[in-house]
Amino acid sequence: MKKAVILTGGKQYLVAEGETIKVELVKAEGSSVSFEPLLVIDGDKVSVGAPSLPKMSVTADVINADQQADKVTSIRYKAKKRVHTVRGHRQHQTVLKITKIV
Repeated sequence: MKKAVILTGGKQYLVAEGETIKVELVKAEGSSVSFEPLLVIDGDKVSVGAPSLPKMSVTADVINADQQADKVTSIRYKAKKRVHTVRGHRQHQTVLKITKIV
């Protein structure tokens, strides 16, 4: 089974073929996205890029282009000062299904 490490949205993800992942919002111009892998594992053979492997690619299908993650809340509170602030944020995500590692 092939595995690869890809970089998107400033984060690295370890992916395998047929896997579904949620990543930061990706501006896709179609129903498929391609990434240059940083590392590819194929059985006992490991290929490491410096910083990426330009001859290889990881292709993924876009399942859901714009989905929101769970809400993250932050609270600021100062005792005896009447300061109480609650903020919320929902990050936009893209759901991808990895189709092939070539």
